[in-house]
Amino acid sequence: MMRATTATTPAVSCRALGVPLGEGAARREVLRGVDLEFAATGWTAVVGPNGAGKSTLLRCLAGLLPTFTGEVRLQGRPISDWPLRERARRLAWLAQQGEASGELTVRDVVHLGRLPHLGLLGRPNAHDEAIVQQAMADTECADWQHRRLTELSGGERQRVLLARALAVDAPVLLLDEPTTHLDAPHQVALVRLLKRRSREDCVISVLHDLPLALAADRLVVLAQGRVRAQGRSDDPAVHAELEAVFGGAIRILSVDGRWVAVPHL
Repeated sequence: MMRATTATTPAVSCRALGVPLGEGAARREVLRGVDLEFAATGWTAVVGPNGAGKSTLLRCLAGLLPTFTGEVRLQGRPISDWPLRERARRLAWLAQQGEASGELTVRDVVHLGRLPHLGLLGRPNAHDEAIVQQAMADTECADWQHRRLTELSGGERQRVLLARALAVDAPVLLLDEPTTHLDAPHQVALVRLLKRRSREDCVISVLHDLPLALAADRLVVLAQGRVRAQGRSDDPAVHAELEAVFGGAIRILSVDGRWVAVPHL
């Protein structure tokens, strides 16, 4: 799919990004002066305390917030310049509270991810079907693809919505809390899937689960609407800032060659 970003052009970027909320004395900045670049490949986890602006940042990068200051670019081009259909082919989005009609079957929902690619008649072809089947296989929901969403648990629904995002086959994948409702085995499976996907694509996810976030290639640490740190997920300076924004309530330690976040009681 349209992976035209070069090694020197970020897949997604923002400059001096700000998002105001409210008016007058109640006005505040949800995001303030955010400068970020995300390469064409790799997995970045956006982390920080509640209210830091993580979900707002992802919505801005997805072009879903009409009111902001600064600039957001997709593949080097202002995101507002992209026709909606072209943008939808290049950027897949999983919302924190994903929605889909409960009357649709699993397969129907995942096929929605192919809509930006369909021709004038809107009929999926064998290529579309192959991508849908692969997305369901990757998220372990292919065995019940003919069930309706109303029959599924919260974790099963989340896997279906993730499969829908994967089925877009976009070079940029934005995921807001993708581990919601997932049990531990499926959280681990998701981490492995994102690592595989990020070898060829740009994956950006908001995660509250810090041990999972530390498995990403890079971390962006947000607090009070500002970027407090960014860098490799094994960078001690990033770890120190991450501990600080949580008020010392966590410690990041190396255990058996892996970085883990543990409560500091």
